[in-house]
Amino acid sequence: MSSDHAPGTERAAAVRHGAVTGAVTGAGTGAGAGPGVEAGRTAVRLHHRVDGPAGAPLLVLGPSLGTTLEIWEPQMEALTASWRVLRYDLPGHGGSEPVGGPVAAGLTVDALAEAVLELTGEERFAIGGISLGGAVAATVAARGSGRVTGLVLCCTSARFGEPGPWLERAAAVRRDGMRQLAQTLVGRWFTPRFAEDDPGRISWVLDMLHTVDPGSYAACCEAIAGYDLIGGLNAITAPTLIVAGADDPATPVDHALTLVRGIDGALLTVVPGAHLASVERAAAVTSAVTRHLHETGPSADSGNGPSADGSSSRRDSRRIAGTRDDDDRWAAGMRTRREVLGDDHVDRAIARTTAFTEDFQDLITRYAWDEIWNRPGLDRRTRSCVTLTALVAGGHPEELAMHVRAALRNGLTPDEIKEVLLQTAVYCGVPAANAAFAVAQRTLAEAGA
Repeated sequence: MSSDHAPGTERAAAVRHGAVTGAVTGAGTGAGAGPGVEAGRTAVRLHHRVDGPAGAPLLVLGPSLGTTLEIWEPQMEALTASWRVLRYDLPGHGGSEPVGGPVAAGLTVDALAEAVLELTGEERFAIGGISLGGAVAATVAARGSGRVTGLVLCCTSARFGEPGPWLERAAAVRRDGMRQLAQTLVGRWFTPRFAEDDPGRISWVLDMLHTVDPGSYAACCEAIAGYDLIGGLNAITAPTLIVAGADDPATPVDHALTLVRGIDGALLTVVPGAHLASVERAAAVTSAVTRHLHETGPSADSGNGPSADGSSSRRDSRRIAGTRDDDDRWAAGMRTRREVLGDDHVDRAIARTTAFTEDFQDLITRYAWDEIWNRPGLDRRTRSCVTLTALVAGGHPEELAMHVRAALRNGLTPDEIKEVLLQTAVYCGVPAANAAFAVAQRTLAEAGA
């Protein structure tokens, strides 16, 4: 789904492949379980739906607190091309039953993770989530690492701050209901510019919030208050992508860095945007998530998904020469080239290819766009910064214009591009930076940025 898809619109894929709803009973276990868990099994009934081709690898996706499974809608068209996607609703959200009494008192992230593990019905699967859904995904990966082929953590944390504010929010929601939260949450979920530019998308998300059961929302807040996975991050062995919003006040980038330091081999992508970056920067998040899942999961062309013990060749942070043939490298490179430069640019380049230049086009597609741009050691935002600097230093204005556009596609803001060019004035020379600013200003204006 493109980022400008009408919010809440049903996809053809859902009609073709159907939608499954159901419920499970999960048990909270281990330290930190609430009184309801200690007294016995805590029923956690989760509504869910499945989209995507039958027989495809399973991907489980969880939503953020205050939203429903529909929050993943911007990513669904891309994900269901290769994956059977199971999305679930948190208790009292969307189609999930409200919780109350002992169930609400005993609700923990651990109990939610157990419910999701039972919900899959699959031996192995990839899993991801946003905010609270990300905490559930991380807990699932820490508890059942041998079953998880890949992990995606979006705008989430190993510990969401001190318990006090969460407990205060729970009490306020029980007292005053959900609507009093709306204005505050919009300011945390989205940057002011996005909220102003796309009111339809804001209304779409708020419609989800307004359907949430207050008692269940409060119980989820209390589950967050008691959540702390910092000491358990080293149990996660699945290949992990962490996506952070550069302007996220709820889970700032520092929270993402804690995850990166705690999970061996984890990769970090930072995109412009606030807490619901998967909505605000849908294209950038979709690109990062699909690339990670294709590279690490059982659907990957290269076959480099995790082994049964949860390990992955991707942890080497390098590709081993000879493990893929030239056709595989060309296909992977062309996919990345299109994602970074855009279809129109690549189509024009292909149309201009002659017998004299075709070998060079083949070389850069395999070598630059796969062997280098697809290495896992740097995210695409960082690679854009490096590329812009190199082009300024080398004095390549035509390539610079192309990569200013690419930097925007990779999630850099005009202000961040400006900072890169200011840095080049120090290390590449003022005349080179002056010329680069002229090219970048013209290119940004043409792009409407």
